[in-house]
Amino acid sequence: MSSVKVTQTKSKNGSDKRQLDTLRSLGLRRIGHTVEVQDNPAIRGMLHKVRHLVEVSES
Repeated sequence: MSSVKVTQTKSKNGSDKRQLDTLRSLGLRRIGHTVEVQDNPAIRGMLHKVRHLVEVSES
């Protein structure tokens, strides 16, 4: 299965609880932190919820 690289580009300050939980579930901890996650519909939905805080690139 393919994967995508996700980098947190903006602060989570001011985000609601759902967005904070989504960032934590993706494994992102701080600005500039990059994780590689599997590409599936559930992950795509999570990325859509926090699309203003992260940058996604195909790997």
